[in-house]
Amino acid sequence: MKRSLEKEMMDLPGNPRELLEKDLRNLRIINRYLGAYHGLLGHLRRFVRESGIRSFSLLDMATGSSDIPVAVARWARGEGIGVSIIGLELDQVAIETARRQTQSFPEISIVRANVFRPPFSPSSFDFIHASQLLHHFSEDEIVALLRAWSRIARRGILVSDLIRHPLAYCGIAVLTRLFTANEMTRTDAPLSVKRAFTVGEWRELFARAAIARVDVAPLFPFRVFASFHLEGSHEAV
Repeated sequence: MKRSLEKEMMDLPGNPRELLEKDLRNLRIINRYLGAYHGLLGHLRRFVRESGIRSFSLLDMATGSSDIPVAVARWARGEGIGVSIIGLELDQVAIETARRQTQSFPEISIVRANVFRPPFSPSSFDFIHASQLLHHFSEDEIVALLRAWSRIARRGILVSDLIRHPLAYCGIAVLTRLFTANEMTRTDAPLSVKRAFTVGEWRELFARAAIARVDVAPLFPFRVFASFHLEGSHEAV
């Protein structure tokens, strides 16, 4: 299956508020039940266990309704770990939704900004995380984003995204038809799979960024998780 360059509805201007709000709700459901948190939480658990640190900061790029920061904050509370999380988002409807979703989590702040121009100084965060974001862009744009983010993160860049595969495309198309009537979710969910890369293509793309050692692993179902290890690499960037 060839990669699609068609724009997703979410990336187009002028979407009705109700359509986007319901799509954000559906994305929270999909993330919860299709394993969007597993790669990130697994990496953070290992990092905390191996490093012995008791606090860290994280910048979540294009946070949407910020369900992933909430998942991280809940895990950290349970482990007695201090976290400071910023969810960066450009869309105003998503920002309003994220602020409602995170109002009981003072460790999470929502900032309006473009992922290409995050308003932070070098080495501002331990980690930068991007979930299902990079497939929205061209290969050159992805490389540029990763290189820009590598100047802001101290320890690592963590990427969660989709794997392009016919079974993933058919599966999410059927699933979204069954559980929602929302046109944006029904259109964008399968299109996201077509816009994504295979595991091999992801590896090649991350290698092109040439910012640090990167570990890339496929996760069930049809997801990829990549961790760039930035500590000690900034001098070479």
